[in-house]
Amino acid sequence: MAALDLNAIRAVIEGRLATELALAPAIPVVFHNMAYTPTPSSTWVQCQVSFGNNNYVTMGTGAGASNSVIGVVVINIFSPKGVGSGANLTVAKRIRDLYVRINTSGVRFDPPTGPEVVATPSPEGYFQTQVRMTFETFEDL
Repeated sequence: MAALDLNAIRAVIEGRLATELALAPAIPVVFHNMAYTPTPSSTWVQCQVSFGNNNYVTMGTGAGASNSVIGVVVINIFSPKGVGSGANLTVAKRIRDLYVRINTSGVRFDPPTGPEVVATPSPEGYFQTQVRMTFETFEDL
C-alpha cells in the first residue's frame, strides 16, 4: 500500500512561495514551527499548511483504490503599521497569482480567498492580511 508523502506535498506548496518571495523585492518567509523575530517596520510572510478532509475516490481497500486529500494553505502577510495597505496588497497579489487555480506536481489549488484584513494582528505592531486557499491531491493505494 502506497502512503501519501505529506512532506513532499508541503514542499511543493512552500517551495513555490519561497522561490517567488526570494525574487526582488525579497520578502522573508516563515513556515510552521520556525522561530522568527521580525525586524521592526519590515514586511514578512508566514505560511501554514494543514491537511484536513479526506474522501474516498474509489471503493475498495487494496491496490487500485484512491483517496482525495484536501488541505488548506493560510498565508499571513505583515507590513508596517500606519503607512496604508498598498505594500501589503502588492505582496498579496504576488501570492494569489502564484497559486490561483493551478495544478503542479500533483497538487491542485482552488481560487484563493483574500487578502482579508486581520483585525487583531499577531504579533502586534503590524498591518496583517490573510490569503487562504484549499488544495487537493490524490493518494493511490
